[in-house]
Amino acid sequence: MPFCEYLSDSSTVRDVMGHQAARYAPLENFTHDLMRGDSPFSVAERELIAAFVSGLNACQFCYGAHVAGAEAFGTAPGLVDSLVANLDDTAALDARMKPVLQFVRKLTTAPAKVTQSDADAVFAAGWGEDALHDAAAICALFNFYNRLVDGHGVKGDAAMFPMIGDMLKQHGYAPAPAR
Repeated sequence: MPFCEYLSDSSTVRDVMGHQAARYAPLENFTHDLMRGDSPFSVAERELIAAFVSGLNACQFCYGAHVAGAEAFGTAPGLVDSLVANLDDTAALDARMKPVLQFVRKLTTAPAKVTQSDADAVFAAGWGEDALHDAAAICALFNFYNRLVDGHGVKGDAAMFPMIGDMLKQHGYAPAPAR
């Protein structure tokens, strides 16, 4: 159950942000640009990173929403679950993504311990500095979102996640209309 009276059991991150819409408008624009603008990563890969970070943080709402988003863009069903449980079990994962996910896992769970060798592993997989930047930015952004929704007690309902995945596919992260 959400912690604030202006939220309900069916609330989403948009409801949390909508309570102070003007404050969050720049973040919505940034999120849309990062997740749907130009990037070395495909949209499916960016959704995978978002879901993976949210899974590491055990953020029920963001994890469910972004697993559905990743799957809507073609990520194999169950892949994110298996990666969160055991990143070494990467049979269905593009090999180039494993060092990226290792990087964001470390950045999420032990940020002060990220080293040049972690970045070098991403570069050795064929990604450039723009990819490292986007991976770090997506990781940071979803750590923020995870704490925002968990800090408000927003959990979501598993039945809503496929609908959110479809909305992410159709509309991306375009800012919500003004209320």
